[in-house]
Amino acid sequence: MSSTGALLAGENARASLLMTGAMACFSLNDLMVKLLSASMEAPQIMALRGLLVSSLLIALALHRGALRSLGALRHRTVFLRTLADILTTVSYISALKHLPLGNASAIFQALPFTITIGAALFLGESVGWRRWAAIAVGFVGVLVILRPTGDGFNTYALWVLVSVVFAAMRDLVTRRMPTTISSLQVATVTSIAVALTGLTMLPAVGWAPVTALNWLTLLFAAFAIGTGYILIVASMRVGDMSFVAPFRYTILLFAMLLGALVFGERPDAFELLGSAIVVASGAYTIHREGLSRRALKEAA
Repeated sequence: MSSTGALLAGENARASLLMTGAMACFSLNDLMVKLLSASMEAPQIMALRGLLVSSLLIALALHRGALRSLGALRHRTVFLRTLADILTTVSYISALKHLPLGNASAIFQALPFTITIGAALFLGESVGWRRWAAIAVGFVGVLVILRPTGDGFNTYALWVLVSVVFAAMRDLVTRRMPTTISSLQVATVTSIAVALTGLTMLPAVGWAPVTALNWLTLLFAAFAIGTGYILIVASMRVGDMSFVAPFRYTILLFAMLLGALVFGERPDAFELLGSAIVVASGAYTIHREGLSRRALKEAA
């Protein structure tokens, strides 16, 4: 192996570990949110966790000087992305209260398919028949998990699908954002907006007493999601995207493990089969997208 190849392999290995760490953090955040949902509603969780995450990100942004030039944040893509992120958060947290961790995480893995469809429909990106076939197979996997005509169907699973649609919108808008806007600036603005949205929704659901254990759980959730953000950005900057992206699916393993350990959740055969189909199809879709982008770069 050449020195360049060895360097790339080392970077990809490091990036895959960073991505896996990010997924572990996001799974821990989901666990904390599910624990909190037993005693408080989604808007209160959004408000309190959002305030804590915003404080962490503002401190980091000030340290890096990311808040010196904020004029670019008035761009309409920032508004659209923030709105999509708020709707993603509301729908996902609302569903998480009523679903097993592994189940919610598995359904959310339909995101790569949804992004590809959105990119083809709204951004004019070319999608070959192989990716369309993988998308179709992936959604079959989602249906296996959902079992819309069986006893295992939970209507709250539809809220996860709604969150997937909004998350795809968020990620597609992100592709159109000016490069002058840093990821840290966007994350900070988004976390503040999510917190404010939760606060404005509070009168409709009421305020539940916040115990010392609740505050500890919220702090852990804020730290987990903040760390996850830092790790995922670092992973995408270090390694090759087509190599690193499939490691996003480790979140499903973490979610199932935490669900089993904390809540005694045991995924049935349908959930395991559907999850396997979704992961395999998603990984193939990401692989084909990587090949397509590489071919476009070589042709340019």
